[in-house]
Amino acid sequence: MLNVILPQATKQNDQVKISITYHGRPKDGLIFANDRDGDPSVTGDNWPNRVHQWIPCLDHPSAKATVAFTVSAPQREIVVANGRFVNVTGNAATSTWRYEESKPIPAYCMVIAVNQGAKVNAEGPTVTPLSYYVPQRDRSYAAKGFSAAAPAVAFFSETIAPYPYEKLALIIGATRFGGMENSSAIVFTSTLLDLRADDKVSPRFAIPTRIEDVVAHEIAHQWFGDSVTESTWADLWLSEGFATYFAGLFIEKYEGADPFRDYLRNQAARYFAYEKQRNAPIHDEETQDLMRLLNPNNYEKGAWVLHMLRKRLGDDAFFRGLRAYYNAHREANATTEDLRAALESASGKDLKGFFARWVYGTGHPQYQLQWTSKNAPNAVFLTVTLEQTQAGEPFLDPVPIEFTVNGQKQRQTIYPKAKLTTTEIRLDANPTSAQLDPDETLLKEVVAK
Repeated sequence: MLNVILPQATKQNDQVKISITYHGRPKDGLIFANDRDGDPSVTGDNWPNRVHQWIPCLDHPSAKATVAFTVSAPQREIVVANGRFVNVTGNAATSTWRYEESKPIPAYCMVIAVNQGAKVNAEGPTVTPLSYYVPQRDRSYAAKGFSAAAPAVAFFSETIAPYPYEKLALIIGATRFGGMENSSAIVFTSTLLDLRADDKVSPRFAIPTRIEDVVAHEIAHQWFGDSVTESTWADLWLSEGFATYFAGLFIEKYEGADPFRDYLRNQAARYFAYEKQRNAPIHDEETQDLMRLLNPNNYEKGAWVLHMLRKRLGDDAFFRGLRAYYNAHREANATTEDLRAALESASGKDLKGFFARWVYGTGHPQYQLQWTSKNAPNAVFLTVTLEQTQAGEPFLDPVPIEFTVNGQKQRQTIYPKAKLTTTEIRLDANPTSAQLDPDETLLKEVVAK
């Protein structure tokens, strides 16, 4: 804790300049390590609240600030930091680099990276200046390995709003995570660009899909997490759920509908496995260990909540609402209620019940479907029973069902009012099968009787 005694009386909104001089090697937040070439490196790695270990600050996502870094390093080192590159000066022994970020960013996204690697500029046209900073061993593969980056920046810019910063640097460095979304200077784990025998390859970019996914995820954070930052840790899904879903949207755009559906299935499977061990809401105000918030509730379930909202509202209202939400809160903070208000305004629909059950509530629906039939002239009447077997309150989302009748598909929708819903449906003939939620618009499990 740093206590600052002001030399004179100040009042709210006064601007006071304070200079703090300190030195030493921090215990955390700034990582001193050798890279994979054996060369020394220094990398900021701050999430969730470790930046105060090396920068005096209010270490909370609600306290955003502009930042400028002046970093002196040996001549052979390259320095990258948030914001635009201003200049580099030096002498025979050292160089001094200056970067300035003019837009307020969360403290955990403030970063410097110092290493002896190589700078590789992106190939072809880009929405913003785009460069890769990698160890020498990765230099020849960097442009190929990061080839999804420029399309991701362009796609998110078209979908939501122009890219919010003045450059984008993708850095191979030291981080405890697969990637860290530092504003305009993303750091990825040292092994990201390694090729593996079991890699699944993206047909569009001819790179491992795991690289495509994490690059798109961290770039999406530049809008959601960095520019629009969660107001509280309980709102973390506004960062991680958004980045997870937008990585999926990138797959939908460049790989197609089937890979996108596979992506969503994988997200659901990870969430289901987690939920069996811990039943907690997405908007979790109880967890004090912030690292435990990096869980499938905030990532995978958060992404699915956005997908269900998209399907409920339709693409036009959904994306219009997201753009309004972003524009209202860019360079600032937002809450879950801010998102709900923006989507309600864009769609004209009341989403209070949806958010109460899916974001502030726990679990997911587990459905059992049964029916009996009664023949009538030129028709069959089904008595359909839809039961929800999960613990807790029912989910009241409309449930589409697709019946196969004489080889043809016939769709009906059930509107649950309780955990047990019975309704009568008229079909042309007895169905041979039924599929619940055929378009996979709901995060659910279907269980056998």
